[in-house]
Amino acid sequence: MNPKDFGKVAVLMGGPSAEREISLLSGQAVLASLRRSGVDAHGFDPAERELADIKRFDRAFVILHGRGGEDGTVQGALELMGVPYTGSGVLASALAMDKWRTKLVWQAAGVPIADYLLLDAGSDLVAATAHLGLPMFVKPANEGSSIGITKVKRAADLAEAYDVAARYDELVIAERFIDGAEVQFPILGERVLPSIRIEPAGEFYDYDAKYFRDDTRYHCPGLPAEQEARLHASVLHAFRVLGCRGWGRMDLIVDRAGRPFFLEMNTVPGMTSHSLMPMGAKAAGIGFDALVLQILETSQDAGARPAPGGRHAAG
Repeated sequence: MNPKDFGKVAVLMGGPSAEREISLLSGQAVLASLRRSGVDAHGFDPAERELADIKRFDRAFVILHGRGGEDGTVQGALELMGVPYTGSGVLASALAMDKWRTKLVWQAAGVPIADYLLLDAGSDLVAATAHLGLPMFVKPANEGSSIGITKVKRAADLAEAYDVAARYDELVIAERFIDGAEVQFPILGERVLPSIRIEPAGEFYDYDAKYFRDDTRYHCPGLPAEQEARLHASVLHAFRVLGCRGWGRMDLIVDRAGRPFFLEMNTVPGMTSHSLMPMGAKAAGIGFDALVLQILETSQDAGARPAPGGRHAAG
């Protein structure tokens, strides 16, 4: 599309979630890129402006991370107001934001996941430790950017890890540790881009490692060519069964035997200088400005239904 054909574009960023800081960084990068490309783009922070004002725009680039922006809430509002928007729709956004319900859907569709338990204030933590083993990860079900996540290495620390996660969500997941490589696959349209294998300097790929530290090591492509190619069909299958569309980033662990375990689907990935979506796009020959424009083009199909996600989609 000609950049002028997009009309007046709102770049939805910031918002009230725990990921506001990163959303603003991503949003500023997207806004600057769109303007460089000649798009009539404007920043729009729903935490500081009435969302109803969005009706003054022709379309929206959603770069709100976390609750209120990545969970289907703003997508529903945009659909009611008839404003085309980037990325996944209401149902897929809500599902992908909820790690537990994502696991349920993936299990039903044959997508491999790590063993897990749901924890609440009355859970038997001794039994949970016996079932999952140590170390394990404890995380809130409805947060992103590794917020509220703890890698538990001692049984005595599990109660504190639960308390940390429960500050962010009443639904807490304890997940078995998989010894392997953390690999993330950006997705653009129906295309799986080159993966990124992450080597964090700390215990795991936490908030600081994702956005601020300079000692995290990235390998792109992250896997040998044959293994990478085999995983593309599975990644696209996992994307489709949630009903996702437009763009996103799939996070998984590949164990030492080469088996994938899917962790979560990010429907509004980061677009900062440390983000993996631009990194995978660059490896595929797509520069940042071209990537941003291609994502914006998905707003043309905001009302369309995603491709079917049945078992046949796995190839």
